[in-house]
Amino acid sequence: MEREEAGQPAIKEITELLLRKRSEHNEGCLSSLQEIALHQQDLGGINKLLAKYCPELEIVLLQNNLIRRIENLNKLKKLRYLNLALNNITKIEGLRELEFLDKLDLTANFVDDILSVESLARNTHLRELHLIGNPCTNYRNSRLFIVSVLPHLKNLDGTEVTPTERLQAAQCASESRAMVVADQAEYQRQVSAYRTRHQRQHQQAAAAVRAADPRLMGAASETP
Repeated sequence: MEREEAGQPAIKEITELLLRKRSEHNEGCLSSLQEIALHQQDLGGINKLLAKYCPELEIVLLQNNLIRRIENLNKLKKLRYLNLALNNITKIEGLRELEFLDKLDLTANFVDDILSVESLARNTHLRELHLIGNPCTNYRNSRLFIVSVLPHLKNLDGTEVTPTERLQAAQCASESRAMVVADQAEYQRQVSAYRTRHQRQHQQAAAAVRAADPRLMGAASETP
């Protein structure tokens, strides 16, 4: 199923046909599939079909799509590596039940909710996390905050987490949290103000066009 928007690529969904096509290396057998590459498919989300047809997946590559939310992955109990780089994700969620998750790549998304990193605290096997290219990594003390929340991490954004850094993160955990909370609130305030301003400009431009063309004014008055 596809949905098209003006000037935008068609947003696609995960289907059984797509899964079988991407599992040719496993002779099209989905039930025993351990790795699948679904990158650059213009996918708008992760539906339930992935876990339904491919319950044995250990590696899922979903980079460079149009995905907005991390969802419907909790039944992939053997998942070790999840790549969601280059998508439209704003929050880390939906991964708490993935006991064996070892590597998570969220490079170049739109994660501004840095507190959502706390949802990964239960993923004690997580050793490698990539968040570079997200707004939250620009917050003050963001790296120390993440290390304090996830003390089991060994590598963050391609750089080793050293014992010294881990100790420093623990010592200033409260201070780091206060900093990222303040910076997150400020960033989200700026984004909200920008959207409000952009919407107002769009409304003013539309009003000017309608005022210049009486036919549009008539059409607008007839709209229920």
